[in-house]
Amino acid sequence: MKKILLSIVFALGILCSANAQLPSVTLKDINGKTVRTDTLSNNGKPFIIDFFATWCKPCNRELTAISEVYDEWQEETGVKVIAVSIDQAQNINKVKPLVDSHEWPYEVLLDPNSDFKRALGIQMIPYTLIVDGNGNIVYKHNGYTEGAEQELIEKVRELVNK
Repeated sequence: MKKILLSIVFALGILCSANAQLPSVTLKDINGKTVRTDTLSNNGKPFIIDFFATWCKPCNRELTAISEVYDEWQEETGVKVIAVSIDQAQNINKVKPLVDSHEWPYEVLLDPNSDFKRALGIQMIPYTLIVDGNGNIVYKHNGYTEGAEQELIEKVRELVNK
């Protein structure tokens, strides 16, 4: 009986994690406004959450590469990018100048204690999530190589065309 019960619990765990929802963590955006992560949305359309830090060169390359095609992505799919800085409190003042200097058009959230990062079990950055229009995490990817943004938009297109 215990084995059957454990099997059921294990199977439910797998099913639940396949379409995990965003955890509830309170962060601030780059302008100081409080944001709860479990309320992030894009009016029923998919959105991308990209974890980065000012000191992370691959992160900066990824966000810059996405910014170069972001207008087309938005026009085609309506996707939105939310960039989440994991810079610690003593470096948080470097985030806005970096975002401004690159002219990144994203909503930027600050996670100085890595609460959101930790709640999602993220170990390394850059780390990218795609969340569907219902708030389910449907894709996860860590690291960045040139051209990887193409895979992101392909996944978003699949969601939009379902």
